[in-house]
Order: sequence, then structure tokens, then C-alpha cells
Amino acid sequence: MIKPFCFKDDVFLILDQRRLPGEEVWIECSNAQDVAQAIRTLAVRGAPAIGIAAAYGLVLEAGSGLDSLQEAFDVLVKARPTAVNLEWALRRVMKALGSSMGSDIYRTARTEADAIWQEEVRANEAMADFGAGLFADGKTYNILTHCNAGSLATGGMGTAIGVIRRLHEKGKLSMVYMDETRPLLQGARITAYEMKHDNIPCTLITDNMAGWLMKLGKIDAVIVGADRVAKNHDAANKIGTYTLAVLAHAHDLPFYIAAPESTFDNDTESGDRIVIEERSPEEVLGIQGLRVAPDVRVFNPAFDVTPSELITSIITESGIY
Repeated sequence: MIKPFCFKDDVFLILDQRRLPGEEVWIECSNAQDVAQAIRTLAVRGAPAIGIAAAYGLVLEAGSGLDSLQEAFDVLVKARPTAVNLEWALRRVMKALGSSMGSDIYRTARTEADAIWQEEVRANEAMADFGAGLFADGKTYNILTHCNAGSLATGGMGTAIGVIRRLHEKGKLSMVYMDETRPLLQGARITAYEMKHDNIPCTLITDNMAGWLMKLGKIDAVIVGADRVAKNHDAANKIGTYTLAVLAHAHDLPFYIAAPESTFDNDTESGDRIVIEERSPEEVLGIQGLRVAPDVRVFNPAFDVTPSELITSIITESGIY
């Protein structure tokens, strides 16, 4: 299975997802600033993967002492605002260091970062099992997904894509339809890359085709990931997710979110309070560096919020909400 990063010889290597599927380029990160830059520029993306990467960003600074770690924390926590896993992982490593009672700082930070990654791998496996159980045996299903919630977004088998992988393993998957996911094409570039790599039957569509596919009866369910789930179960995910939820509701189709418990934010009461990241206009004005629009005003939120009443179930590693 493809991995989004690895830690080798005290260097954190990140697979540059901006370059996929054209080429596999690995970024060498030797300090927290390098990791923060990779997160900020989407070289690594996906809420769980961002959290894991940030944890290793602290590991890279652990040899420089606690003062350097606090500075690293401040840099990393500001890299992207919407995904809750980022701050959650950073605080978890800092808490472990605070409880280490003067032991080897580097070893403590590395152990905690490794644990966060391994727990994510196990959580993905559990979510895949629970999610696949929502679909009856003896049938095959057409699943629509949005953006990328696979191994490159999580470090494991994936959240939404993990469920899809499990359906495929169990002979329950007929086809996965993938929104291209404008403006950065994570579905077209990354989800399609993962599905092709694993020989999973897949079909790529533009974002504005989903409703018509539902109307034609070609979609049985929608499964997506999440970057933050509020206390009332409103969920933030890649822009365009809310549209799919509305379309699924209109066509009486189940709309599932697969997300680890680290994505749940009980300090945020509802989706109205989730901070939505807005990104550069250039992402909308062009595609892969090619300018396709004149110089006009652009609105470019990276995420939207789906209200809980449009969500059929949330799949977690502990069970189904």
C-alpha cells in the first residue's frame, strides 16, 4: 500500500502529493519548518496524515530541547486551520514530553509519533470493517466518493477509501465513482492514482456530474472523509461535500462519513463555529499552473460543512454513529 511519508535516518520523507500522478518525488524534511511548509502547500494533506506529519515535525526538533519544541509547536499548529487532527497530534506529543520526567526527549517524542501513526493504521482497519458491514452480502454496490480519504491522506488503508477497499476485498464493490474535486483535483490525481494502483474498478467524473449519476440510478451510496466533526456531528470536509450530501438526500441515498475519533472536536459546538480555510485565488484561476480564467475576483474556501441531519451515519473505529 502506498505510504505518504516515512521516517529514516533522522529525516522525515514526505511524498509530494502535488506532483502526483505524474511523478513520485520525496521531500526531505529536517526540521519543523520543513514539515509545516509541506503541510501548508499541500505536499501532504488529509486530516489524519497532517496530524501524523506534524507529530514527526516535533520529533525533528526534539534534540534541540524543550524551548525549540515550543517554537516548533507554534509553527506547525498554524500550518492549516480546519483539520482538528493537526493540533490534536501536536498536543499529544507535547503532553507525552511533559510526562517524561527528564527522560530522553527525542526517544519520547519519536515513540509518541510512532504510536499516533500505528493507531491510525489500526483505526482505518476497524473503520473499514464497520463500514463494509453497512452493506448487505450477496450484492455489489456503486459508491461515490469525493476528494481523497485513502492511504495518502491517512497513513493507513484510508477512512472512506478504506471502507471502499474492504468492500472490494469482500466482493461487494461494483464501481467506485470519483469526483475530480476542483480546484486541486485530489480525486482525479490522488484517489484515481490509489484505485489504479490497487486494481479497484473506478470511474472518474467531474464534480458537476454527481447529481445526474444519482438520477440515472448509478449510485448506491456516498462515502467521504472528514477534517473535523463538531460536537453536534456537523462535519467539515473538502469543498463540494455539502453539495453531495444535499444531492444524496434529494435522491434518497445514504450519505456516510468515515472518520477516526481524533477528528471529533467536542470543543466546537456546531459546524457554524468551524474555521474554514480560504486559499489562494490562483488555485481557481488555473489548473496545474495553466491559467484558464481572466483576472477576476475569486472565492476559494477549501472546505464546507455538512449539517448532521444530512449525514446518515458516521463510521469510526469504535462503531457507527
